[in-house]
Amino acid sequence: MSAVMDMTIGPAVIGHLDAQLVSARRLLDLVLRQGQAIRRQDVEAVLQRVAEIQGEMERRGSLERDRTNLLAQAGAALGAPAHAITLDALTALMGPADAQGARERSAELRGLLAEVGREHAINRALMRQELAFLDHLTRMLGASDDSGAYRPPSEPGSAAGRAGMGAGPRIRSLDLKA
Repeated sequence: MSAVMDMTIGPAVIGHLDAQLVSARRLLDLVLRQGQAIRRQDVEAVLQRVAEIQGEMERRGSLERDRTNLLAQAGAALGAPAHAITLDALTALMGPADAQGARERSAELRGLLAEVGREHAINRALMRQELAFLDHLTRMLGASDDSGAYRPPSEPGSAAGRAGMGAGPRIRSLDLKA
């Protein structure tokens, strides 16, 4: 691969990486705010953050199309397919200052995206924990329902079936009469 400097690709890549960084910072902020809302058990705020994160991910889709176009442009200049273009290959088309700027921004972007991934994983774990608690609570509330409203009076768990029984836990047993 013989690299011929392209004076337009450096500024285009730098501009693209700057836009990626802005988006990644916005995404990190949203994910952090979502984690705070989860910890506060603020359902409305959690849902708001989910909608905002989805919007940011849609904007990132546009950035990804731009990235694909830049890689195709670099691939054409280098005589290689776009999917084979690495950061090193890309920087070979730039002047030294742009190449250094691209490397620095790329490293920062990788760090930000890794942090977004970590925080998102924490949020998912917190949500699973909250949902498990709610599931447990719902089961506990269902098990202590003393109204008998949804059971026939003759059923052992109904209020009429429990008349005279202690307030202990309900035990279900099989009636094995032949």
